[in-house]
Order: sequence, then structure tokens, then C-alpha cells
Amino acid sequence: MIPEAAAARSRTCDDEGRSSGAVHHSEEDSGNENRQKRERRRKRAHKGSENVKRKRAKSSPGTGSQSRGSQLKHRHVEAVTLFEVVTMGRSAMQVVIDDWIQAYLTDRDFSLLNLISFFIQCSGCKGVVTAEMCQNKEDSDVMSKMVEDLDDVSGLQYKKFLAFPWILTVTWPMDTDGMEYPLIQSGPYGRWFHSEFCDFISVLVSQCQHSVLFDSYLMNTLISLLTELSNSYVRAFRHTCTLAGVKLLSSLVGVAQSLSVSMENSQKLYEVQKTKTTRQKSPLQLERIQKKITELQEKRAEIESIMDIIFKGVFLKRYRDVLPEIRSICVEELGLWMKLYSSAFLNDSYLKYMGWMMFDKIPDVRLKCVLALQGLYGDPLLLPKLDLFTSRFKDRMISMTLDRDSEVGVQTMKLLVLISRTCDDVLSPGDYKQLLQFVFSSQRPLAATAGELLYARLLNTPGGEALEESNEEEAHTQQTVARLKALLHFYQESELHTHVVYLVDSLWDCGAALLKDWPTLTSILLQESSSQRSGLTQAEQAGLVEVLVASVRQATEGPALAGRSGVKKVLSVRDKKTLTDDCATLTEHLLMVLPKLLSKFSGSGDVVASLLKIPQYFHSECPQAENVQAVSSLMEEMDSILQRHSGPAVLETAARTLLSLCGGQSAGSSIAQAARDTLVQRWVDQLTARLQEDIFSADEEKTEETVVVLKKLRAFHNCHDLSQWNLLELLSPLLPVDVSRGAAPPEVLLEVLQCLSFSVLWSLSRSSETLTTRDKAVAQRSQLRLFCERGHRCLSHADRRVRHQAFLGVCDVLTAHSYQLHVWDPSSFGPLLYIPSPKLQRALLAFVLLHVFVGPDSDGQAGAAESDEEERLEDCHRRRALLAAYCKLVVHGVLEMSMAAEVFMYYVKYCNAFGDILKELLNRTRQTDKMESTRMLLLCLQQLFTRLRRGQESGGGAQPGIQTFTSIKELARRFALTFGDHVKFRECVVMIHRNGIEFVFQEFSQSPDAPTPPHLSYLTILSEFSSKLLKPDKKTVLSYLQKHTAEHVVDLREDSWQPLAYYRASMLAAAEGEDAVSHVSSDRKLYLPNRSPNSKQKVEGSKSPCLFSPADSRARAQRLSHPEKTADADPFSVPADPPATNLTVAASISGGNEGDDDIVEIEM
Repeated sequence: MIPEAAAARSRTCDDEGRSSGAVHHSEEDSGNENRQKRERRRKRAHKGSENVKRKRAKSSPGTGSQSRGSQLKHRHVEAVTLFEVVTMGRSAMQVVIDDWIQAYLTDRDFSLLNLISFFIQCSGCKGVVTAEMCQNKEDSDVMSKMVEDLDDVSGLQYKKFLAFPWILTVTWPMDTDGMEYPLIQSGPYGRWFHSEFCDFISVLVSQCQHSVLFDSYLMNTLISLLTELSNSYVRAFRHTCTLAGVKLLSSLVGVAQSLSVSMENSQKLYEVQKTKTTRQKSPLQLERIQKKITELQEKRAEIESIMDIIFKGVFLKRYRDVLPEIRSICVEELGLWMKLYSSAFLNDSYLKYMGWMMFDKIPDVRLKCVLALQGLYGDPLLLPKLDLFTSRFKDRMISMTLDRDSEVGVQTMKLLVLISRTCDDVLSPGDYKQLLQFVFSSQRPLAATAGELLYARLLNTPGGEALEESNEEEAHTQQTVARLKALLHFYQESELHTHVVYLVDSLWDCGAALLKDWPTLTSILLQESSSQRSGLTQAEQAGLVEVLVASVRQATEGPALAGRSGVKKVLSVRDKKTLTDDCATLTEHLLMVLPKLLSKFSGSGDVVASLLKIPQYFHSECPQAENVQAVSSLMEEMDSILQRHSGPAVLETAARTLLSLCGGQSAGSSIAQAARDTLVQRWVDQLTARLQEDIFSADEEKTEETVVVLKKLRAFHNCHDLSQWNLLELLSPLLPVDVSRGAAPPEVLLEVLQCLSFSVLWSLSRSSETLTTRDKAVAQRSQLRLFCERGHRCLSHADRRVRHQAFLGVCDVLTAHSYQLHVWDPSSFGPLLYIPSPKLQRALLAFVLLHVFVGPDSDGQAGAAESDEEERLEDCHRRRALLAAYCKLVVHGVLEMSMAAEVFMYYVKYCNAFGDILKELLNRTRQTDKMESTRMLLLCLQQLFTRLRRGQESGGGAQPGIQTFTSIKELARRFALTFGDHVKFRECVVMIHRNGIEFVFQEFSQSPDAPTPPHLSYLTILSEFSSKLLKPDKKTVLSYLQKHTAEHVVDLREDSWQPLAYYRASMLAAAEGEDAVSHVSSDRKLYLPNRSPNSKQKVEGSKSPCLFSPADSRARAQRLSHPEKTADADPFSVPADPPATNLTVAASISGGNEGDDDIVEIEM
């Protein structure tokens, strides 16, 4: 509603005027907005809007400036305000804006006030807008009043500004800047309002461009309004009106474009008229066309002048706004202006802002810059105007590929790919070398975009067009060879030879046709190296094999790679069908070709190991997989390879490949199973024959042959169940009964230990199928005991590798046995329990302490590792594996939790190397039994403290296993940090304090020679857990402490009792800042006195009630103190913070008052 100016000052809204008025926004008017079906959609944003025209129609059916006939004609429109029309869609906007234009032509002041009210409402303002006429725009008195300030008396903010011919004053509450306004509301409504608001401005300009846009009144007022509000301190005004201003300029760009098109058409028509003969010419028509051209030029000049005013008044002041959303809006619209109206905006004067904003701290602003530049570089007609900008900001664009925001990096890489396609000489070879390395990035979208650049730069070359061969197939092969050579050359130069799968994954989206051309790839590999057609060296052939295997993996498993993110987690139906088809295609072709490839490259172990991975990706349901002849040929080649090679890579890959081929019930699977059994039987026979001889005392050649056979059996036993050959009985005699006597060589023992551990593990995993009688269960337990005993003896072997393998083997079988007991079905016959002997348990713990927690100079291995980073990392990995194996025993209940106390002693010292393992151990043990886990930590601290005291009493120097008091206190602090949830670990923390107090005072008898407990300083360590106590529990702990100290003479003023004073101070220090969580979480109902602003003084002792009278306090102090001490000093007094106050606090704890059971009283 638009009341008179006088009525605005008196807050009445019944009259209307043309020259001045006030617009009131209140929450009571919000009910008029939520109309029918739009109520739910607009309920959050329209609380501050008003229905101007509805009230106007009710309170004042007619005005002097508008005829009654016009009101009757548009009665259905007057019930909707401009703010409400935003919710109705674009078609409704056009109708209402057309009616607003008609009203503007009749009464422009009243209509302008409606438009002003619209922008104020869109900003979410619930204040008051007062409008008054301004006669002189240049009046200095008027301009001096244009302010934005805070009225301390009324508590309101106000902004007074000139929107000629109006002087507008907006008044709103102080907290408006912290409230949500429509543009930033969460959920879909905020995005929807943003779109509809921009559409409204676009429709307004579009509908006004042929009528009132050029009247020099509407635009002047609107620009003044938006310019002033976009400079407001209030975020809502600044954000909304900046968006409106730049969108207004974008709409005017469209008007300028249409004017330019009209000018071009008129100019063409004028040229056509001029070319006509004298008889056909019409001077009047030429004059009319020239007049139209002049009019269009004037209008365009006026539009460009308006755009320049908006740019200087809104953009130049807001593109560096503190709000990142405003900066993003400015940059996004600037890119649109440059693309749509390049004649005015695409020059260095405007491009510099785009370059500057690429250095913005907010990723979204940088992203908007890159997206805008993509639109500019994508238009070939605009490229000549971008030369200077490209040369100036090219380095910045290249550096943005390393942006910490992944989307910015991806879009920047797409921009550079676009630049490389359109501008040949912009990127140098050094730039390409830097950008192409992103194919190995951990972000797949970035790597795939870099793959496009690599494919376009190196691989998409027409290699076969210049050939003289007429054979199309030969030309295709030569072109493929040229591309593959370029790819292999890049792969070898990158020096990342273990990352070929990432390279193939990066090229898959753009170069899948090349990488999936398996017939061509295999034909190139099968050609002789001397062939002129291929010309591949041996290194290039090995690299091509890696590419072939990687492409096979990519075609069957998809783009999911370890360490690479940004991959679609769920494949579409189309993608799944593509994977199935590709898998069938490669199975059909490679099953026939693979034996030939294996035969050709049988001399190279690395190449053979790569080729043997291919059958793991075959499709077992493919008809070609049933080809018995092809499978038999493949088995023959694998047999010959296994006879020739004994490297771990070849053996492990062959074992896994046979495991994949043996699965299923097809004819090919039967052939693979028969081939596997033949191989294993041959190796077992060879091993049996050699064991019957005294091979270890013979020459080294026979020993090496035995080791090779054992390696093959170990590799296959890792993947296949070889229980039918009874390797446990065959190899057990090789383990020494006494390591001090003669035994097998370390190489043999290493393989035997692994084979035996695999045998036991396979036996445990098949328990549900094999354990049908008690005799079998007893035999299985006997095998487990035998292996653990033999492994125990090997823990003291001279060779480090044998010791480590024995430890890992014992830990693995014990962990598997524990898991076997957990998953055992009680309804069937189950395994028998085996508990490792205490001697074995202590040996395992001693092994961990000796081989894991060792210093850098403890042995020669560690000292040598310091000189070589690779060896140091490998040694750290081995130690982590040993520690993890031991921790599994504790987690699975094989060992008691107390056995981990020794391990946690090294938590602080080795936190960087093993901190994650120890934290996980602590979390798992707490999930099992949090009280027992807490006792484990207590045992750790108490053992460290006891060792420290013994070391001090012995008077010796630094000894291994003894830590300083400071390190023990730091360890306690680290343990305390793990008790984050005070309520969850309440009982655990109380137990820590009770146990600690008992540890200090238990079995202590005071005497002149021993006035204090020997472990009294342990209370200083215990104080690290005081902050984890709830307030009710502190009273309990203090009572428990008082119970133990009441029998002794305690004087806290002496240095020997300072740990007790320190501990009591830590218990009382947090009382002042205690939060309500501790009270609510108490198991018992607490007595809570009336809270007041001075309630904290209770802790300080100034006005708190006392449970004892002063006489009682003095008497109690005399009993606890020496007879000669006066009663004015409490024996448990603690110096208050800060010490300068020199106050003595006496804490008296009630032990018999049941009503105040949970209250700890502190008195002066």
C-alpha cells in the first residue's frame, strides 16, 4: 500500500498519494501471501510481503490518476503484487508486467513506488520504506543527508538515499543482517527464487524495451535504487540488489543486441535502396530508413550509456565484495557480457577483472572465471581479442590445474585443452610436459581431461595417410603402430612405469577404440622385432604388453582403481552391458592368441608374469571358454613356463590364474584342474625324493633345487587347498626341534614355515566340512599345537627372516583358530579349543618388544637403514606387520588384554610409526570390554612408574625400558584424551582414580623413616585424568581419597606431600567451569541450589554454605595435622590461582550427610 507522506510518519495506511508515501512490511501481512496451492512452496520466504493492490482495491476503489474503467478491466490482476508474481512463473510475469506498464503510463510515480517496494521485499526486509519528493538532484543539503546509520535510541537501522525524484528512507530492525533472506534460503526454494527473480528482471526489460525503457525516468530511478542498495552495509540489500543490477545489465545487453541487428537490417535495406535506379528510388523511403537508422543508433548509444553507469555503479564496487556469492555473480555476468556483446565488453579494460578474479581465495569465484573463459575461447571469432589476456594470465591458468578444489582443476584443464585446440602456439613444449603428467592424477575427472589433451596432442595423428600401401588393413595397422609408439615413448619418459593402469584409465574415455583394438595389438606383438612394419624394440614390446593387460583389466572391471577418486560408484545398465560385451570379445580372441604370446615371450619373466594375468579376466560363460583345445594349449604353455621360471611374480600370478580357470563346472575348468593336480603331484614327488637323501649336507645345487620346489608349492598352497597331499606331515620334520643343533638352511626353513602355516590355515577354514568326528578334531588340534611349538622354537633362530616368518605364521594360525571358534555352528560338531601356553605367550610379547620397538642404533640393520630411505621404509613396514599381527591376537581374545600393556608403553615414543595401529587396538579392545581395556592402560602406567622408582633407587644411569617421569605423564595425558565421551566412560574414569589411589596408599604404614607413601608422586600422573570426571564423581573420588589419608598425618605445606596437593587441586580446578552435562548424566538426583549470577562464588568459598562449623573445621584440622600446628590452616589447603592472592582454601568433605550426597562443599 502507498499512503501519504504524513500518514507514513503517523504509521497509518489508509490514504494514497502520487508524490510521497511509505511502504510498511510486517509479519501480520504474511498471511495474505500464502495463497491456495502456493502456500507450502512460499511459506519460508514471504512472511514479510504485503498485498498492496488488494488493500488498495478494498480501501480506495478509485484514484484521480486512474479511471474506473481501467480498474474494472484489470480487476483480476490488481489482487497480485509484483512480489507475489515472482511465484507464478514467466507467463504470469508477462501479463502482470504488461499491466504494470499500462499503469506506469498513467501514473508513473505510483507504479515506481510499487517497483521499489518489490525490490525491498525481495531483500527480505520487514521494515518501513518512506518516500518523499526531491526537487533538486544537486542540492548539497539533500546529498549530505544520504546516510546509513544505527539509531541507538530506537534500536533500528536506517538508510536514506536518493532515487531521483524520490528520497527513500528504509528502516529495519538491528538483527536483519543475521536473518535469512530469500536468495540464501536453504533447500530448493533458494535456487528457485534466484531463477524466478532473474526471470522477472529479464521480462521487465523485455516488455519495456519498446515503450518506457527510453523515457529517461524509469531507468534513472531504478539504477539509483539498485546502486544505492548494492552499497549498503546490510548483506541482504547488497546481495539482492547486486544480483538485480548485473541481471539488469545482462538484459540491456540483449536489448543492445536486438538494436544492432535492427541497425544492420536497416543498413542493408538502405544500401539496396541506394543501388536502385533513379526511377525506382524513393527519396521519402530513403529518408525514412535513414531516420530509423539514426533513431536506432541513438537508442543503442543510450543503452550503452546506461550499461556503463550500471557497470561503474554496481560491478566496480561489488566485484571485490567481502561476500563470495556477490563476487561470483559479478564474474559470471561479466563473462556473459563479453560473450554476448563483445564489441563493447571484450577488451583489455574488462578482461583484466577476469584475470584478477582468478586469484580469488574462494573456489567458486575461481570456477566462475574459468567457466566464463571457456565460453570465450570456444568462439573462434573472439580469439583475436584474447591474445594479450592469454599471454598475461597463461601461467596462472596452468597453475590452477593444481587447485586444491578438484572441480576448479578439472575445468581449468578443460580450458587449456580448448586453448590447445584453438591456439596452436600458446602452450610451449614445457607447458605440455607439465600438463600431460596429470594423466597420473589421483582425481579421475582431472586425469581423464589430461588424457584428452594427451590423445589430441600425441595420439590423434593421421599416421596412415602418407603411406603408399593401398591395403586398408595395412594402413590401419601402421597408424596404430605409430600411435602406440607415441604412447610408449610418453610412458617411458614419464618414469612412472608402475602406473600404466592409471595411464590407460585416463585415456579410456577418449581413446577406447585404440586401446580395445586387441587383434591389432596382439598382431603387433606377434610380429618379429626385425619386421619393418612394427619396428618395436624389446623395451617397447614389454611396455605394449603392460598396456594390453591394463586395457583388458579396464574393459572387464571398469574405471575403479585403488587410490583414484571421482569414479561413478554405480554403473548404469548401458555401462554394464558394455563391460559384458567387451569381456566376451577379449575372451574369444585372447584365449586363442595367448598361448602364442606366452611361447614368444617365455624367456622374459616380467613379460610372462604380465601375460599370465589375462586369463583372470576371461568370461567363463563365453562359448569360446569351452574350447578344450585352446585351454589345453594354454595349460601346456603354463607348464613349460613354470618349469623354466621360479620368480615370485610368475609363481603367484600363475597360481591365481589357475585358481580363476579351475572355478566352475565347464570342460575348460576340468582341464585346468587336471593340469594343476599334475603340477602339484610332480613337485611333491620331487620333494619327497630329495628329502629321502641328505640334501642339506650335499652341494648347494641340490639345495637350490629343493628351495625352488618349495617356492612353487608355497605359491600354489597360498591359493589352492593342497590338503590331499598332506604337506604338513611331509614338511614338519624339516623344522628343528632344537635350533642350537644342525638344521635346514634358512632359505628352506623360510619356505617350509610358510607352507606349513598355509596347511594349517586351509585345515581351519575347511573345518565345517572336514570335522565330522572327534578324532578329526583332536588331530586338527594336534597339528595346530605342533606348528605352534615348532614355530616357538624358530623364534630364536639366528636368521632374522626365519624369526619374522615364524612369528607371523604362529600369529596367523592362532588368529584363524580364534575366528574359527567364533563362527562355529553349535548345532554341528565343532573344533576343539587350543590355548597357547604361557611360555609361548611371553615369547610372543618378548619378540615384539625386541624386534618392533627398537631404536635407530639398536642393531646393524636399523643403522644401515638410516643410510638408505628405501631400506628404512621397508624395515618400518616389516615392523608394522609384526606389531599388527600381535595386536590381532589381543583383539581376537587369543591373548589377555593385559599382554598389551607393555606395547602401550611405547605409544608416545613411536607414535609416528605405529600410532594408528595402537589407536585401533585401543578402540577394538574398548568395544570388547571397556573396563578391562582401562585396566590395561592402568597396568601400563603403573609398571612404567614402578620401573622408574626401581631405577632411581638402584642409582644406575639410563636403562632400557625405563622412561622419565615427564614421558610417563605425557603418556597419561594421551590416554586421557581418548576418553572423549565423559558419560560413556564414566565408570572407567572413576575406576582409574580409585585404582590409582589404592596403588599409592595400599599397604602404606606411616613412620618417621617413611612419612609419605613411596608411590605418592604417582598422583601427579593420575591428575591427568581429573578433567574427565563428572562433578558428582569428583565428590566420590575425594571421599575415597579422604578415607585413605585419614589414618595418616598429612601436611600439604611440606614438599614431600605436594603430589597430593597437586592431585586435590586438579580435582577442584574444574568445579567453577563445570557444565550442565555432568549434572544431567549423574545416576543419582543431585541437590542443585538456586542458581544466581554469584553461584560461582560457591567454589571460591566466599558465600557457600558450610557443612561444618568453624569449630568443627578447626577440630578436624587438629586431628589431621601435627599437634603444634594452629587451626587456621587446613592440612589439605591448596594455593589458589593466581598465587599472588595468597588465599588458603580448605576443602571439607561430608561423609555422613545423606541429603547432600552429591555436593562437594568448599570453605575458606
